[in-house]
Amino acid sequence: MIKVLCYTIKTANTPLSIAARGFATSGILNENHKCKLLVVGGGAGGCSVAAKASNKLGAGKVIVLEPADNHYYQPMFTLIGGGIKKLEDSFRPMKSVLPALATWIKDSAAKFEPESNTVHTSGGDTIEYEYLLVAVGLQLNYDKIPGLLEALSIPNGKVCSNYSPKYVDRTYQALKNFRTGNAVFTFPNSPVKCPGAPQKVLYIAEHYLRKSRKRKHAQLHYNTSLPVLFGVKHYADALWEIVKKRDINVNLRTNLVEVKPGTDEAVFENLDKPDERFTVKYELLHVTPPMGAPDVLKACKSLVTEVGFVDVNKDTLQHQKFSNVFAIGDCSSSPNSKTAASVAAQSQVVYKNLMAVMEGRTPNRVFDGYASCPLVTGYNTCMLAEFDYSLTPLETFPLDQRKERFTMYLMKKDFMPPLYWHLLLNGLWNGPGLMRKLMHFRL
Repeated sequence: MIKVLCYTIKTANTPLSIAARGFATSGILNENHKCKLLVVGGGAGGCSVAAKASNKLGAGKVIVLEPADNHYYQPMFTLIGGGIKKLEDSFRPMKSVLPALATWIKDSAAKFEPESNTVHTSGGDTIEYEYLLVAVGLQLNYDKIPGLLEALSIPNGKVCSNYSPKYVDRTYQALKNFRTGNAVFTFPNSPVKCPGAPQKVLYIAEHYLRKSRKRKHAQLHYNTSLPVLFGVKHYADALWEIVKKRDINVNLRTNLVEVKPGTDEAVFENLDKPDERFTVKYELLHVTPPMGAPDVLKACKSLVTEVGFVDVNKDTLQHQKFSNVFAIGDCSSSPNSKTAASVAAQSQVVYKNLMAVMEGRTPNRVFDGYASCPLVTGYNTCMLAEFDYSLTPLETFPLDQRKERFTMYLMKKDFMPPLYWHLLLNGLWNGPGLMRKLMHFRL
């Protein structure tokens, strides 16, 4: 077996260093790699912390393990489903967003061994690390609902989902094809990334049907497994007013359990009465799939909680057992709402605490549970929900953010994507905390 160290020369943009990085990602031979910091996952959290850490530690000290060719800005999927943006607007080549000073191994994790500071890859490589950041996100489990994958494979079909780049274009097509009947939108009985997104598509769809003069022929249903419309009452009260005004039927504690594409029917269970099921005929069905921790995480019992999320301290995001392990984003057990805005706020906490541990100090940076959800309510309005662990509003702007505003819509559509690509992924955006302090400054 060939042993290859991940430490490369410091002139990371030279042809020699680029060639060296290409060799590290070739996967032709099984290799051993060693690094100061291993980042598993090249999503928002992985990119941001890898950028900060590689700038601090120098070239070649950080490895990013990520199998994907493209990096997607997932918050844009809501707008793509409404025909506001195009799928090609939502991604960049992975190699263009990963930090130049880090080594990219284009592979996925097959086995975590935190007891020996080792991760094995699907391609057969072994990576030994001094410190580990787990940033693998959530796994979409479309296959957990019988009939759903079959329904999503029907060309130009009535079933759609904004949660995957594979299916997101189906949503706008289904809206255009809609004629009359039930338009049904679901929220699963599982953790989800961006819990507001299942409602966003509902409101955009309702607005589209009004604009296209189909609304009077449509019955809109939001079937959610939750006992509330939205987890933060401050915003839920305002959202209830919206659904009442727009004549949208909300069914709480209702979970999709089967799709019958042959008859255009969806089967739901009543979560308060598990034996009670009912069937709905649909003309359009938007499904938010069940989600959970990736299988590779669940397999490492010493690393995760009972349900498979990386077992971290919710304040420091350091592992409860392994002091050299941290997690960021959707895969961690931190009980915050799983959004990209949370990742931005977590990134500085994780980075500072990682550096403290590397220097032999006690990590003392604290994550307050900040989450932000720009609730798009149509083609020109948005409500900006911001809150912390306690579900207390933690708002940036000195105005009533429960109100639907065109300015918030423009921020979601036009301001947030470049902020993500140019600042967050490069480790330069840590959330709006400083802006919030300035906005609410009092003499």
